[in-house]
Amino acid sequence: MPENLEPKKLQITYVKSAIGYSKKHKKTIKALGFHHLNETVVHDDTSSIRGMLQMVNHLVEIVELVD
Repeated sequence: MPENLEPKKLQITYVKSAIGYSKKHKKTIKALGFHHLNETVVHDDTSSIRGMLQMVNHLVEIVELVD
């Protein structure tokens, strides 16, 4: 059984503006916690976060953090 039961972390950077994209994409960017372009946030690697990232993958850059 693995000792490290902590969820993996994802480092997400907002790299492209959502101007010109649908309101749904803009709301997803806000829900991920972004306020400004080139901002970076860290989230747990969960299925809900992965679904949000799949919707806006053309606007963000994703890096998996290794503990």
